[in-house]
Amino acid sequence: MVVGINAIDVIDHPDTARPARPAATVVLVRQGEGDIEVLMIRRHSRTAFGGMWAFPGGAVEDEDVPPGTAPDPLPAARRAAVRETVEEVGLVVAEEALVWISHWLPPAGAPIRFSTWFFVAAAQEGVIEIDHSEVHEHRWLRPSEALASHNRGEIELVTPTYVTLARLAAHSTVEAALDVSAPSFFATRIAKTTGGVRACLYDGDAGYASGDCEAAGARRRLLMHTAAPWAWEDTVYGV
Repeated sequence: MVVGINAIDVIDHPDTARPARPAATVVLVRQGEGDIEVLMIRRHSRTAFGGMWAFPGGAVEDEDVPPGTAPDPLPAARRAAVRETVEEVGLVVAEEALVWISHWLPPAGAPIRFSTWFFVAAAQEGVIEIDHSEVHEHRWLRPSEALASHNRGEIELVTPTYVTLARLAAHSTVEAALDVSAPSFFATRIAKTTGGVRACLYDGDAGYASGDCEAAGARRRLLMHTAAPWAWEDTVYGV
């Protein structure tokens, strides 16, 4: 019997008109001089999130679901992460080396919806061979360097990539980046501050349930300024 992605549980909002497709992403990290570096790729303009800088990854396919593991989605996400990394950049990463760091879910009304498992892994030696049908170029960047490039308008990042880099910027070694006690969950809610700044709110933020950015209390949000650098605020977990 063939078991595909319809047999696994996909994290999503209830009763969505456009169900999210399961996906997986791998953040490959290596030790640089005094700081970690992450492998980033620029997606081809014809792909989803075309032109954006991201991490290797993509949608979970039917063949990624290991026999006997459904409805658990995590084994399929791990297998998809490994497959996509080979396909997009030619690097091999073992499934058991993947550390699950987060899960990302866009708002119910988003035009492109992926329910995405994010993993981090230490990069192994190997020649990067990019898939030019989906990937235009690649760079090894310090997380802080990638964030600064985005804020200067030199590269473009989507929200999950930006926040992941902001959190990784707190670590200076590969060992610290891999030391994750539990994954974080980010189900995005879009709101605006009274000053008109677009904000992505996450569970734990004082305004998450109400959508009120001015609610007093904890902050767990990304402020997407148009005339100033984006700002990740997390007083709940600190990173």
